[in-house]
Amino acid sequence: MKFSVFTASTPDWAPEQAATILAGQGWDGIEWRITDQSDADVPGFWAGNRSNWPLTGLEQNLAEIARITASAGLEFSGIGGYAVASDHENVERMLAATAELGARQVRVTMPNLDANADRDYRELFAETRADLEWVQTRAEAHGVKALVELHHRTITSSASAALRLVDGLDPDRVGVIHDLGNLLIEGQEDFTAAFQLLGPYLAHVHVKNAVWAPTAETGFDGATIWENRWAPLRAGQADVEAYFTALAKHGYDGWVTLEDFSTELPLADRTADNLAYVRAVHTRTSAHVDA
Repeated sequence: MKFSVFTASTPDWAPEQAATILAGQGWDGIEWRITDQSDADVPGFWAGNRSNWPLTGLEQNLAEIARITASAGLEFSGIGGYAVASDHENVERMLAATAELGARQVRVTMPNLDANADRDYRELFAETRADLEWVQTRAEAHGVKALVELHHRTITSSASAALRLVDGLDPDRVGVIHDLGNLLIEGQEDFTAAFQLLGPYLAHVHVKNAVWAPTAETGFDGATIWENRWAPLRAGQADVEAYFTALAKHGYDGWVTLEDFSTELPLADRTADNLAYVRAVHTRTSAHVDA
């Protein structure tokens, strides 16, 4: 098992700084965030992120992305793309960039339910399946794999939904990202059952943690209103040890990418502690499974 960091979670660091620090801490790889983003006075996860590469002009930056990654001694765990499956032009660009970088796999995002609130889910799902059939042919042409992430508020919030979407496609060209933190918000299923359902489509793993907390607002007749918040890996509600135990029993030995959006610890302390923790958990759970 190898460990990497998705740079959506390292907004304070410029690319070369991110690669250098992560390599120095002992990470195996990096998953670059590639999207056009809004500017911000203070770097943030989703706007003004200094570790982000813009989609506009991406092709002119590929040599620099490759240089920074290789110079730090890091591997690509994949590419964190944001092109929606229906955006064929930019999906094609992302697949081509992934191939040129030798990064093997890239996320293709699924339709967001809130952005498509006026659409019938069944029609949106069918259209996306058709898009993925096209994506499969282009992924094959480029020799890479497109990844569908399990993500709250999308058409694939669960392993069951993702399997319905990708079933029958070539698992060498279309796979699924199982995401521990996202599933705590929506789509949670038993870990082992989910891995078994996905079978050969389980291509990648993202790990973060979250909590549900009551808000100051109340609903009808004083009902509690809850909201989800990102949490440090050790402090969230998801059982990280149980998750790694299930991965070990399933035989998963691929990339695990960390994306910690909590802010309790300074960024460098956060990434260092996360690596120490997941490596210790992996060692512990692997030993128990082998025994």
